Amino acid sequence: MSKNSVMAWSMVVALGGFLFGFDTAVISGAEKSIQQFWHLSVFAHGLTISIALIGTVIGSLLGSKPSDRFGRKNTLYFVAMAYLLASLGTALADNWYIFMVFRFLGGLGVGASSVTAPIYISEVSPADKRGRLVGLFQFNVVLGILISYLSNYLISQLGDTSWRLMLGVQAIPALIFLILIKFIPESPRWLILKKGETRRALEILRIINPLNCDQELVSIKNSRLESTPGMNSEGLFSGHYKLPVVLAIAIAFFNQVSGINAIIYYAPRIFEMAGLGASSSLLSTVGIGMVNFIFTLLAINIIDKVGRRLLMLIGSVGLIASLSMVAVTFYSGHFEGFAIPIYMMIFIAFFAFSQGAVIWVFISEIFPNQVRAKGQTLGSSTHWIMAAIIAFSFPWFAEKLGGTVTFSFFSAMMVLQLIFVWRWMPETKGKSLEQIETSVVMH
Repeated sequence: MSKNSVMAWSMVVALGGFLFGFDTAVISGAEKSIQQFWHLSVFAHGLTISIALIGTVIGSLLGSKPSDRFGRKNTLYFVAMAYLLASLGTALADNWYIFMVFRFLGGLGVGASSVTAPIYISEVSPADKRGRLVGLFQFNVVLGILISYLSNYLISQLGDTSWRLMLGVQAIPALIFLILIKFIPESPRWLILKKGETRRALEILRIINPLNCDQELVSIKNSRLESTPGMNSEGLFSGHYKLPVVLAIAIAFFNQVSGINAIIYYAPRIFEMAGLGASSSLLSTVGIGMVNFIFTLLAINIIDKVGRRLLMLIGSVGLIASLSMVAVTFYSGHFEGFAIPIYMMIFIAFFAFSQGAVIWVFISEIFPNQVRAKGQTLGSSTHWIMAAIIAFSFPWFAEKLGGTVTFSFFSAMMVLQLIFVWRWMPETKGKSLEQIETSVVMH
């Protein structure tokens, strides 16, 4: 009963990840038609594509406030409404300015969901299943990207105005998400620490962990009482939370300086740099999406068995090797067949197996109950700000410095990641959130 209930709640909330992935990637199939439809300049076109990313950064920065004040569940209602309105608004917009407003709203939903959904799942999950359940969020992001590519391809056959349907079809999963949120409970940790509703929280804990619910209730209440004096009233950067703050910023920073978003957004451009034709580039991009999906699925199935740290160690070595091979191939100038796409797929496999699966799990675990939403906001906003910087700067660096220098930089950053994981990253598998708090914050 408890396993099925928690899994069902997690799957509902992970739908926010599906919409996150879908909303992020769906514009790729519509962007050329949108540029032609409104006769956009190069600047206006760039702003049209990036406005959602700007909304994502703002949504992630502000995500902790509604999550702490109104609750995880009520914030998820906002996320679902943002996705629903954004999909309908962009599909039906009769001028460019209205279109931009709804694209920005969709970005806010993505940013807020990247904060709230992992927090919620981590707070309702049993310790021994938390990695897999929070990993469902990332799995659904990858699934959403894949489905959006497939949806775009199928809808593109319908004619010139098919871009409206590409964007509007997202309203269906958004409406399902909005309806299903009604059937999930509020986070018991939020109820105890923010509202003092112990009885209601205990009823939920009894479903999650029927054998030890009373002990878990006491542990959650004590996590606030046993904090260092003044911690509850002080901010995230007061000094008490120095280690989790550094860990969250570091893992989010390294996530993006691996070059993942440059490769996801600009894969066709990279493949054409390597001498592939347009059709071969498109085919290789689909391959990258499939590899991403398969290795994310593999990682979330073993993350609770082997741990977060081992996945990161294995992944770092693989990322260094694959990025180095890309750099060497660009340096040699010998692009035999599909060498670059193959190395890229190896890169994606190791990324999905490590950073892709670990980031949202790890950040959602390492902060104490009383500042978890703020900590998740810090990690998520660092991730999205770095994503924006990499996405905007990659075309310039690739053109001015070439593939060798660009991919050598990404490889060097992964050497630093390997050192960070080996020396400083703690293992969190199998521990309750309160046990992690004791070992990470109070050590």
